[in-house]
Amino acid sequence: MPLDTELAPHPAQRQTAISEEFVAYCTAEFERRQNSGEEFDEAVYREAMEMTLTRLRQLEEEGLA
Repeated sequence: MPLDTELAPHPAQRQTAISEEFVAYCTAEFERRQNSGEEFDEAVYREAMEMTLTRLRQLEEEGLA
């Protein structure tokens, strides 16, 4: 039975990279926003996603994410 106080697994032990999880989340969120009928700035969304993804990948390469 897992404890609520367990530490997150070391990055090297993760099966799915955080950057991959982030891309999946952003893709779903992008589709949700497109289908919501509300306006949003797609270019700004994509730019922010790419900037964050670049940083996450850098952290992964350094073993920090």
